[in-house]
Amino acid sequence: MTPLIPKPRKRDDPGPGDVSAPGKGASESPGGASAALAPEPQNPAPVPDINELDVPAELEDQIRASMAKYPQVRSASIPALWAVQRMYGYCTPEGISQAAAVMEVTPGYLQSVASFYDLFHLEPRGSHEILVCTNISCWLRGADDILGEFLDASDSIRSTRTEGTPGGSAGEAEQPPDLISVSGFECLGACDIAPMASVDERYFGPLGPGDAATIASQLTSGEDVLPAKRLADRKAAGAADQGTAS
Repeated sequence: MTPLIPKPRKRDDPGPGDVSAPGKGASESPGGASAALAPEPQNPAPVPDINELDVPAELEDQIRASMAKYPQVRSASIPALWAVQRMYGYCTPEGISQAAAVMEVTPGYLQSVASFYDLFHLEPRGSHEILVCTNISCWLRGADDILGEFLDASDSIRSTRTEGTPGGSAGEAEQPPDLISVSGFECLGACDIAPMASVDERYFGPLGPGDAATIASQLTSGEDVLPAKRLADRKAAGAADQGTAS
């Protein structure tokens, strides 16, 4: 799974416990508290009543299973938000309220956690997410070019989908949701396969010219994505080949 890395913050940006106007004018949480243990903001919205919300049973079960693993309920905040994001595509206000009701915490608390981490999204994203590592090892091996190719492929797909939308030109038609969301990422921790990218939380590399367009095409058509460069299919060092004696 792609590592969960906090968003870079400037000195005056808020920490995970600050909810009012994230990123503007709020002070960091006292003592550098972690996201799971961040204090409640002042005058928070009340804890939602679970009986007044239509919480999907699957979502509630996942959150309660996570809560059971920790001595403190708030320590389940990150897995609870993952469950919300996987169900709705991003951390929707409704999904955050549902998770807060199950956990008996305020929605503001969970939103403060979600806004702190780069892999949680508070706005709609594409059906597929591609993160291109841009740190030193990947950068030296052409990560900027790989990122550019992914962005070009995503733009091409968006244009094609827009042209096929009833209603006239792109300016007049209702824009369809993006199929692919592409962004650079500071480090994905896989220097041995640089340059590389995460595609729907699976690692691929080393990537070369043309691989980005191939991946985009495979995602569009529903094909298996670049199996020859999928990290999950690589044998561990020293592993015997299948079919040979151990």
